Amino acid sequence: MSTGRFVSSASIGSTSTSSSTQISANVPISNTANKWKRESDCDEFVGARRSKHTVVAYKEAIYVFGGDNGKNMLNDLIRFGVKDKSWGRAFATGTPPAPRYHHSAVVHGTSMFVFGGYTGDIHSNSNLTNKNDLFEYNFQNGQWTEWKFIGRTPVARSAHGAAVYDGKLWIYAGYDGNARLNDMWTIRLTGETHQWEEVEQKGDRPPTCCNFPVAVARGCMYVFSGQSGLQITNTLFQFNFKDKTWRRISTEHILRGAPPPPARRYGHTMVHHDRFLYVFGGAADSTLPNDLHCYDLDSQIWSTVTPAPESQIPSGRLFHAAAVIGDAMYIFGGTIDNNVRSGDTYRFQFSSYPKCTLHDDFGKFLQNRQFCDVQFIVGTEEVKISAHIAMIVARSQFLRSKILAARDARNVHFEKLFGTTDVRLAEQPILEVQLPDAQPEAFEIVLNYIYTDRIVFKDPFSHKLVLIMMDVYQLAVQFNIPRLEQLCVQYLEFKISKSNVLDALYNADRMGLTLIKDYCLGFIVKEDHFYNIVMSAEFAALDKPLIVEIIRKRLNPSKHTTDMKYDKTIGTTLESDMAVFLKSGGKEFCDINLVLEEKIIPAHKSILAARCTYFQAMFRSFMPADNTVNIQIGDISPSLEAFDSLLRYIYYGDTKMPPEDSLYLFQAPCFYGFANNRLQAFCKHNLENNITYDNVLQILEASDKMNVLDIKNYALKMVVHNFSQVAKLPKMQDLSRELLLDVIMAIADMKVENKQRIHDTFISQYNDI
Repeated sequence: MSTGRFVSSASIGSTSTSSSTQISANVPISNTANKWKRESDCDEFVGARRSKHTVVAYKEAIYVFGGDNGKNMLNDLIRFGVKDKSWGRAFATGTPPAPRYHHSAVVHGTSMFVFGGYTGDIHSNSNLTNKNDLFEYNFQNGQWTEWKFIGRTPVARSAHGAAVYDGKLWIYAGYDGNARLNDMWTIRLTGETHQWEEVEQKGDRPPTCCNFPVAVARGCMYVFSGQSGLQITNTLFQFNFKDKTWRRISTEHILRGAPPPPARRYGHTMVHHDRFLYVFGGAADSTLPNDLHCYDLDSQIWSTVTPAPESQIPSGRLFHAAAVIGDAMYIFGGTIDNNVRSGDTYRFQFSSYPKCTLHDDFGKFLQNRQFCDVQFIVGTEEVKISAHIAMIVARSQFLRSKILAARDARNVHFEKLFGTTDVRLAEQPILEVQLPDAQPEAFEIVLNYIYTDRIVFKDPFSHKLVLIMMDVYQLAVQFNIPRLEQLCVQYLEFKISKSNVLDALYNADRMGLTLIKDYCLGFIVKEDHFYNIVMSAEFAALDKPLIVEIIRKRLNPSKHTTDMKYDKTIGTTLESDMAVFLKSGGKEFCDINLVLEEKIIPAHKSILAARCTYFQAMFRSFMPADNTVNIQIGDISPSLEAFDSLLRYIYYGDTKMPPEDSLYLFQAPCFYGFANNRLQAFCKHNLENNITYDNVLQILEASDKMNVLDIKNYALKMVVHNFSQVAKLPKMQDLSRELLLDVIMAIADMKVENKQRIHDTFISQYNDI
């Protein structure tokens, strides 16, 4: 291994990626979220192309150790600086670990710790062996040191997982040369005594596995997929370090209408950033996918990340390695098509925006039952369930018709009682809607779906869930909510089993649910199911007509079916329904007037209160008698266009807006009391990346009005540097006298600066003669 201080490779395509929270007077730096960018390749004279290596991050660099280049195992240590975007050999002294691959490497304090792996001569079987040694590399002095232990040690292994938590190194599972493991060991990385301790694991442990990644987040270690023989799975497991307990994470993606987890795989990477786990690459059933999967630790939902435009996406690969520095992930090397080793480097810019709280906000609002203005009388027992008209009518045309009919009937009653329908809101009784055929428990589930796009059970372990979901399906059909229908169908297809199919068949027949009944019949007559089901006591107790149908279905194989036909694209989402409701569908249900620049903007109290604590407090404590609210953001009145962007965000979480609107709305999250600063983060990104000479005058005007001096100064400089184009814009004639004077002063200042620059250049050249 070289002990040279630093050997640099050529830097290719260097681009700064500032993450400043302010816009400087210079041209803003593009830091596009979800964008892949290919960085400098590692030249062969610095380090070989490789796979099965490790990558760790320390300060502003990633360090690559070991692996194999297809011919030999490696033990070199190379470094990529993320600022200067160049590769070099890391300074090192002492004796490094023997060449190896499928080892692990982690960082604690100012050191990297390398454990285990597979070592020896690839071309000779005589000395190939797994290791259980532990080496420390100190980044500050470049010193390699091998640790010595007292007491028991973990069995030698490779392709294992390693993590650091609470000042300890944790080693999990791997391959010992004969079998896959799922034991766990830990050792403290501080102190004079080096002693391993085997961890007594509790809970639902993953199967024995190897070639899997681990990630640490929120006091837990996460393991996803890997090579587990016949038990290979795409389940995500969580290990809590404090109580030493494993938990199998069930995403229930069907109930959430979310994408499924990534396909099972091995040789992939998984990293943690913000509230997400990111999974990339690996071998998935003989393919090498290059899509990036993301798991949200808050919502417990998987999604596939859509790369930003102009992304340079890595090819599919396995046995690569990844590390996180700041708000970006760096991927290096790996095995690509035809077993070729790679030496390329890619950077992925994370989307660090706070999560969208639209679904959570509406869900909490339903739970709190504040400001309810409709009461459903449900079932034969007339159970009263309160809700909000705006949310209901936005999502179900059937319930919209019911509410309109109830409102018309109430107006007729007012006319008879008072001689007018113009009755003060405070004196009106809550609107009542009769739903005698609905089951209260199923209606509550449908109601929660209307507010959140999710299905939530009070008791997720109840044996009655299949029957409850059939009631939900019946209501979804009746209420004309196609997407909920599809979720119910998918869920029932997933949950119907040999133990509950006869109950499901009976209830589907009783409720007239032909689609589900046909599925149950097809399920029963399948070769693997039929004997066990017909020999059960439940089959003997089944109604005779249903027994006849089962026998006929069994005798007519040509009509066997075990798939319920559904279209995953059918139906609308919460966001799309609320967008239509804001633009056109909700006019007749508005119950509050927002006034801006003497223009009245009708809106809906419940939606405003669900999303903004500002409106929630107002409507609870001192609701204006005339139902009119003057709009401000702090001391500033936003433009009509900016407030339209704000309403789109409130109603359906939209963050697309012109940059000039972003300036007005920068303080809106704080003033209106949103659940987080997601809108502010988008405003910042919008301003940093989208100011051009076409919109710079609008930005200049808005920043002057909002008294945001750094953005105003930046806009003035852009006006000056692009003056020949900006001066021709119609907006130039609409600028105030004060802003025109500011532009003139900026031009004068630029001329002075240019004269000084020319003078300084001349003096410098003269002195060099």
